[in-house]
Amino acid sequence: MEQNAQREVRTVDPAWSLSELMARIAKALVADGPALALTPIESTSVSARTALIVTTTGSSGKPKVVGLSAAALLTSARASNKFLGAEFGNTWSLLLPLNHIAGINVLIRSLELGTTPTNLISYEGKYPKVDFTAIVPTQLNRALNGDENLLAHLQGAKAVLIGGAALTQNLRVQAESAGIKIVETYGSTETSGGCIYEGLPLDGVEISIGADQRIAIKGKNIAHELISEDGWYYTSDAGHFDGDKLIVDGRIDDIIISGGENISLTAIERVVGQLLPDIQSAAFAISHPEWGQSVHLALVGADPSIESTIQNALSDELGATSKIKGFHHLQELPLIGIGKVDRAALGRLFQ
Repeated sequence: MEQNAQREVRTVDPAWSLSELMARIAKALVADGPALALTPIESTSVSARTALIVTTTGSSGKPKVVGLSAAALLTSARASNKFLGAEFGNTWSLLLPLNHIAGINVLIRSLELGTTPTNLISYEGKYPKVDFTAIVPTQLNRALNGDENLLAHLQGAKAVLIGGAALTQNLRVQAESAGIKIVETYGSTETSGGCIYEGLPLDGVEISIGADQRIAIKGKNIAHELISEDGWYYTSDAGHFDGDKLIVDGRIDDIIISGGENISLTAIERVVGQLLPDIQSAAFAISHPEWGQSVHLALVGADPSIESTIQNALSDELGATSKIKGFHHLQELPLIGIGKVDRAALGRLFQ
């Protein structure tokens, strides 16, 4: 292959049936057709090794175009199926949108198993039984709080992958108590989706933690253009090891400076989540003329009377500097993509 060889790009047509989309993905994976862009992009051609182009906002809210090779996508799919013990003929259901890598991964895993996933995105009626599925915590919360159809579907699966956003311990306990076999995943578009399951790397994946606590990942599943000279992809997340398991502590850039003190928004959300496990919350920062930045907290479904209890808990756990400067009670939290809270949107809303 020529060093600068290019490949035509075609944007996925929403009118394609699921079977047609899978056929086109299969061709893209063996270079028997154009590379596929999940959403429109400016370029009409890409590197010849690119099979799939995904536009992602990640946690920062800034759009980024990520090109993934066939090797990366197939490595991810095969490692996922192997971890789950999936066998040829096993089935997946599709509950995630196809403009995200998580949705496309369901299709590629199914291709590897010789099956077509059951499309439940706009499905009406009782969900059929499948072997595996993948969802985000928001969907899990909905299943456990009223969506009996979805709950029964998840209970019937051999394993349910949960990713896209942090899974609280309370939600996990609820799910497992309801008979759902949870597999928590960590990854991103840049890593061809989840590549760390239950804190452990999939086959062919390595993890390291840098001096700044930044998580670094190595493997054939990484977008080739994002691999550093030393062979690692450096994420925007901080983490640590608990034994052999990776614990994700949150984004490195969620540390704000208020009055000269470093404050972790993730740590604040952790304390609030432990105190109010059934309440959705999001910590965010807005600019302040005196402190530089001030910490605010958005809550969904909480009574304002709980605010003083939150303040006391934060002061006890993290120190007085972490106390909330403004509470905001919302009907829902703004999201990025398929599950992450849009902190930047919250900041703009209350600035």
